[in-house]
Amino acid sequence: MTPQTALPHTPDPATPAEPRALAWGSRAGLHYGGLGLALAFLALPLYVNLPAFYADQHAVPLAVLGLVLLLTRLTDALLDPFIGRWIDGVFARSTASAWRVGLVAAVVLGAGFSALFHPRGEGAALLVWLTLALLLTYLAFSVLSIVHQTWGARLGGDAHQRARVVAWREGFGLLGVLMASVLPAVAGLSVTSAMLIFALAWGLWLLARAPRAASVPRGDIQPDTRSWTQPWHNPGFRRLLAVFLLNGIASAVPATLVLFFVRDRLQLPALEALFLGSYFGAAALSVPLWLQGVRRLGLVPCWLIGMALAVAAFIWVLALGPGDAAGFVLVCVISGVALGADLTVPGAMLTGLVHHSGLGTLTEGVYVGWWNAATKLNLGLAAGATLPLLALGGYAPGSTSEQALHTLTMAYVVAPCLLKTLAAALLWRGWISRKEHS
Repeated sequence: MTPQTALPHTPDPATPAEPRALAWGSRAGLHYGGLGLALAFLALPLYVNLPAFYADQHAVPLAVLGLVLLLTRLTDALLDPFIGRWIDGVFARSTASAWRVGLVAAVVLGAGFSALFHPRGEGAALLVWLTLALLLTYLAFSVLSIVHQTWGARLGGDAHQRARVVAWREGFGLLGVLMASVLPAVAGLSVTSAMLIFALAWGLWLLARAPRAASVPRGDIQPDTRSWTQPWHNPGFRRLLAVFLLNGIASAVPATLVLFFVRDRLQLPALEALFLGSYFGAAALSVPLWLQGVRRLGLVPCWLIGMALAVAAFIWVLALGPGDAAGFVLVCVISGVALGADLTVPGAMLTGLVHHSGLGTLTEGVYVGWWNAATKLNLGLAAGATLPLLALGGYAPGSTSEQALHTLTMAYVVAPCLLKTLAAALLWRGWISRKEHS
């Protein structure tokens, strides 16, 4: 990282930032974390329900659908670092300014989500509608997500404190996922859209009352700290992002394919809500356990344990066949517990990297922007690569041939396990071998 003059509101970049004690009780956690419910409530239908919705109900070919999802997600991801840099400047003016930006983004987000699940037209017109609605929704989601994550990252603290901040956000996110996994099937997409709008309003009302970090005056921000490329000067960020990318793709592939697997391989479409609910419910219940693990072991060992647990549980899916409901519920529960580590640890590590660089309350937004870009790249690659490959392997929704179902199973299980194992190896080499536990 380029040497810089120490700034009035930050420590010298050459020395680690001192952890700051947070007055972080349940009220603070509720006020900050509540918006995570709305964002996750929206995310699950986008990432899980949307491909099946357009493939099954509107007969969009998987290869075409995968291409649209990949291109729109890549376009959105390319904008995130620039959005993050802009959000840093907004926070520098005042936290209230950032909240108002989030409010505008929430209004656009509600409109875009409703348009996605109430499409108009057929054929080429339907694809144009889908593409434009996706771009609008993704852009608004990016702005609001970066505002929310930057707000929390600016609070800093030691490893356990950072993990608590992330845990409240992700804990509410899991509640949102649980709601989103059940509500579309029970009440329909119109009610789901209305509930999203209510959740966004409630989350923003809470966020206005959340703890705030001290703002840094605009005049104190050095030009290079506001560059959209600044995080790439941090070698720790490059190492962490490589692990995050591999682990994220390993999680995104099964998220994209789970409904196809449940419907065609297990032949249990009526139990979709049970499977999703057990997975995300186990993740939510495991978060306090992972927080205790972070306190005792550190961030990195806990993440490694979570990765190993996920692979050990998920590999058993290869032995499942039609009607194996109990076996798949067990896999969902164990891999859901492993998900708790994925939700709690990486975000806390990211915040630590920013604050230990000496640029806390200056560059969280651009770091979060790159982080979100990586998340979207994971999801875009999962859909854009996996769906066309499935089509080439002979699989289409509703397939019954053994070859097609074998292709689906291999994509659903083997590739994610290999990627997660590679991510664990990089994490070990990048942190454990260096005796860094974050």
